Amino acid sequence: MGKCPDCGEWNSLVEQVVENSAPDLHRPAPPIEDAAPVPLREIQLDTTARWNTGLSEFDRVLGGGIVPGSAVLLGGDPGIGKSTLLLQVGHALASAGRSVVYVTSEESLGQTRMRATRLRADQSDVVVMAQANLDVIMNQVRKRNPDVVIVDSIQMVYRPDLPSAPGSATQLRDAGTRLVWLAKQMGFALLLVGHVTKEGAIAGPKILEHVVDCVAYFEGDRYQTHRIVRAVKNRYGSTEELGIFEMTDAGLQPVRDPATLFLDGAAPRRQPGSAILAAAEGTRVLLVEVQALCVQSVFGAAKRKTTGVDAARVAMILAVVEKHARVVLGDQDVFVNIVGGVRVAEPAADLAIALAVVGAMQRRALPAGCAIFGELGLGGEVRAVSQSRQRIAEAQRVGLTRIVLPARTALDSGSESSLVRCGHLGEAIAQLRDL
Repeated sequence: MGKCPDCGEWNSLVEQVVENSAPDLHRPAPPIEDAAPVPLREIQLDTTARWNTGLSEFDRVLGGGIVPGSAVLLGGDPGIGKSTLLLQVGHALASAGRSVVYVTSEESLGQTRMRATRLRADQSDVVVMAQANLDVIMNQVRKRNPDVVIVDSIQMVYRPDLPSAPGSATQLRDAGTRLVWLAKQMGFALLLVGHVTKEGAIAGPKILEHVVDCVAYFEGDRYQTHRIVRAVKNRYGSTEELGIFEMTDAGLQPVRDPATLFLDGAAPRRQPGSAILAAAEGTRVLLVEVQALCVQSVFGAAKRKTTGVDAARVAMILAVVEKHARVVLGDQDVFVNIVGGVRVAEPAADLAIALAVVGAMQRRALPAGCAIFGELGLGGEVRAVSQSRQRIAEAQRVGLTRIVLPARTALDSGSESSLVRCGHLGEAIAQLRDL
């Protein structure tokens, strides 16, 4: 611009380049001599002991406890119990001698005290701060140097000098990155609460999931008493484990015997369209009830509705049933439900779903005390699945006397009287009809 728009003079504008030479205290650069690469064999293993959270099921999900210097993101639907869980974890850690800072960006101090009173944690040594300003939060964390920092929730934390609103992608990326870097630098464990979008993903286009070390989701029907915590990312443990809790007046309590939790209320006498599935989740086995309902379609196009299981997988199973079991489903509305609000994603549920659908169509109930597991191929063959020994042992422990399983399942030599081996879907239907 040759002419100044204010005074009207020509060639009076002078360019001045301003460089920010002040160091970034949030992300300090390491010394140059420490940036040299190191051979893998010379790197020392990190043997830092984990901290127990006081909730055995949550420790299971995290891989044995909280790792100092790690960042954990907890997501879930509104009102499912995220704040309750983290306040209980903070109280347990503080009771064990750890210094805990609980940052509530959505509630007041009085609201947090009311929740703590309900959880019988109002006499805890947890330090609570109602603050959403990122700079204030980080300064207080530096002054107190705590062992654990809980932020509920990260969506409301903002940086004042950024023009975007709290919860935007820019604010989330900056707040999450700075807090995680500070946790790595100072060595405290960071627990974040993330909101969930309508699609069921943590808000902020997957930004936070890439920044943190562990991502855990709350599952379950909010109208039921049980809750499930499942890890979808964990740099310090397995993502196959899940924790099962029961929501009570005193907060979330770990379930002692989760195998039979989802069988409560099941009819003593099996009904047509009902089957018990021995599902494996990590190192534990859950016995869940699979229900199927077939109704004559009156609108021409048959409907396929599922709850707790993948709809595309059920559509494939229905095609296999219609082809190899000679059961006509083209004019039937088929509904498949996993009772209790639990979600099953493993292929071992295929055989139980297929037998439940066949039972619903033929109005024939499966034998009482029968547990089922096995994967179905497109040719109708029943394929072996993993953890067969654990599934059988857990089913027998709760009193189920017949186990329907793939024929090629390798087991130790022992009693086969309670096992119903089947290599094909038609064979499984015929054997169960004869029992």
